[in-house]
Amino acid sequence: MIQQSQPKPSNIDWLTLVLYYTFVIAGLLCIYASVYRESNPMIYDATQNYGKQLIWIGASSFIGLLILLVDEKFFYAFAYPIYIITIVLLLAVLAFATTVKGSSSWIEIGGFRMQPAEFAKFGTALALARYMSGFNIKYSDRKVQLVTAGMILLPMLIILLQNETGSALVFASFVLMFYREGLPGYFLFIGLMMAVLAVLALVIPSLYLIIAIGVFAGLFTLVIRRNRQNLLIVLAVTLFAMAYVSSIGYAFENVLQPHQKTRINVLLGKEVDLKGAGYNVQQSKIAIGSGGLLGKGFLEGTQNKFRFVPEQSTDFIFCTIGEEYGFVGSVVFIGLYMLLLWRILVMAERQRQKFNRIYGYCVAAILFFHFAINIGMTIGLVPVIGIPLPFFSYGGSALLSFTILLFIFIRLDANRQNELRGAFD
Repeated sequence: MIQQSQPKPSNIDWLTLVLYYTFVIAGLLCIYASVYRESNPMIYDATQNYGKQLIWIGASSFIGLLILLVDEKFFYAFAYPIYIITIVLLLAVLAFATTVKGSSSWIEIGGFRMQPAEFAKFGTALALARYMSGFNIKYSDRKVQLVTAGMILLPMLIILLQNETGSALVFASFVLMFYREGLPGYFLFIGLMMAVLAVLALVIPSLYLIIAIGVFAGLFTLVIRRNRQNLLIVLAVTLFAMAYVSSIGYAFENVLQPHQKTRINVLLGKEVDLKGAGYNVQQSKIAIGSGGLLGKGFLEGTQNKFRFVPEQSTDFIFCTIGEEYGFVGSVVFIGLYMLLLWRILVMAERQRQKFNRIYGYCVAAILFFHFAINIGMTIGLVPVIGIPLPFFSYGGSALLSFTILLFIFIRLDANRQNELRGAFD
């Protein structure tokens, strides 16, 4: 009979915990600074975002402690039920949603508002880890690829129906875990090329781009070995690229919402809208740039203090760091976040159980996607798609879900020295 195990304090990765609370506390200070008013300087005010965030920090810490006390085999055994519960919650949103800022992805129960899309991330990560750690499961098998793709696309499509494009795109980050588990490198190359073609299709008229693809294909056939097989491959790739370019233009004109099209056009330089879609990013860049080398100091950020930056405590929290702590503070923050991601990867690679390793890579992929896209939004490198900066941005659902996501892996890692190495196989 397998005895329930409790993690020894010496086995818990304290560096990860220290980094977690460093970000959470720093995030609370940034939220406080972003909405600070001299007339109401109290750090605890439940009517303000920083007061609410303080409550969520306490709740998240309590949930995190419970996770550390749970037997690690619980997460393997209940991976599928947790995934199903998150899917049911996502479906419930479609029927009982509360619309917040154009997104119908919230459920409100007795004054408490929850965004199930945030919790679906760790639910999907657990289900993927459970399935892919099964006996004789190899990602090179076509069946495994189709099943895992379905497990990701299901929550992704439901979230898209909630008009929450940013949260849906986060599920694409699992491709990093697939690459670690055997996804051929040429899939990443194909994905990169499709992204490049998509951008070109939005900048260059489709007809000109299709002609350019045809000319390039013709020139390419002159330098390869011209046998039947190679010519058919070139023909198939060319036709696919032409069809893909045409579909990008169609989707842009007929699928995207007007505000989404405007944001993309502003990002690509096709439109200038500093008072509309481009206002957020413009003010964010001004705030970050005004911080200079060392920043203006805590509570001294004028762009934030006078609320020039919309959503400054949520999606654009990074501009508070840039304005108040400058270039040096921003570099320190990015360095510490990269240290956290590196630490998670180190922890993932030292796991004896495949389930633990796969889940660890899912954690790293999700956090990296949020980190890269959120900062990219604030400095105008990617479109504004409304995803939070993990552990920093204001939001109860986000903080709680990221805490659960990370603490489950800390708990799994704390049991890595268990002698029952085959318990999950």
